[in-house]
Parts: sequence; structure tokens; C-alpha cells
Amino acid sequence: MYRLLLALWRRLALSKNTQMRVLRMVNDEFLVGVTGVIFNADHEVLVVKHSYRRVPWSLPGGFLKGGEHPKKGLEREVYEETHFKVHIEKLIKTQHDTDGARLDFCYSGTYKKGKFKKSHEVVDYGFFSRSKLPPLIDDQYKQIELAYDQYKKSHTLPFMKRIRNLLGKTLMK
Repeated sequence: MYRLLLALWRRLALSKNTQMRVLRMVNDEFLVGVTGVIFNADHEVLVVKHSYRRVPWSLPGGFLKGGEHPKKGLEREVYEETHFKVHIEKLIKTQHDTDGARLDFCYSGTYKKGKFKKSHEVVDYGFFSRSKLPPLIDDQYKQIELAYDQYKKSHTLPFMKRIRNLLGKTLMK
């Protein structure tokens, strides 16, 4: 039944406003979405191929359940879509839908383990470098850039502090 509904959703090619109205009918009154920029050990980004979207490739994510924390909800969504265990780390961006009651959180995180398993929603995946990303929704490129910038800062600053400390100790001798 779920597959049939996803296929129907894709074939109908509903406008964004109509899609949102349908989602609001079957979800809570205020939609809260989560998206993740998930890095592997090679600093590549996890991108999933959906079975029902017009732009099939996107960052993993979905909608929160009532009372669910966004980090836990994103971990759940990634697992449901891929069977990957991930660790969600930092909030990158929040945004709201100006046309309705919808809020989206974007987090960065890391892939921990798991073997990909297709789901009703996701039929393929890949870890891609920034220069080799498949076509995505425009806003997701921005989210990826913000996550890379955040990653660079969090890893460069401690390194620079260590260098300054070493230089300071050397100069004091």
C-alpha cells in the first residue's frame, strides 16, 4: 500500500502548495522537518535517491513525530531510509516556510556504521565529494557548504591553538 501511495504521489506531480496541504492533513498541524549533512571518514556527503521526488537525489531527512527531538528524529529518519547508524552533531541552519506552518532544521553529523538497505522511499545512496554531487534542490547545496565551513572551523581552530601553544613554549625556552 505504501509503495502504491508513493508511486501515486510521484505521478500526480502536485504543486508544492498542494503537496503541503496533503502532508498537513496526514501529519500534525505544524510540520517540523529535519535534514542532515552526513559526512563519512573521507569527508564525503551522504546523498540518497528517493523513489517519489521530481529531483530524486537529496540529503536524507524527513518529518518529526510528535514530541521527538530533532537530532533523534534525524537519526531515525536516516536509519529508516538507509539502515545507517549516524551521529548527529551540530545544528547548521533553521528555516521556515513563509507560506505555512512549517519549520526545518538542518544538522551535520557523521556516518557510524551500517549496510545500505533499500526502503520504500530510498532506492539508492552515495557518498559524494562537493565537486561530484548529483543534481540537488538548490537550498541543499547551501546547507552542504555551511556544514563544510562549520567542519573546517571546528577542526582548524583547535589545530591552530596547538600550533600557537607549541610556538609559545618554543619561544619561551
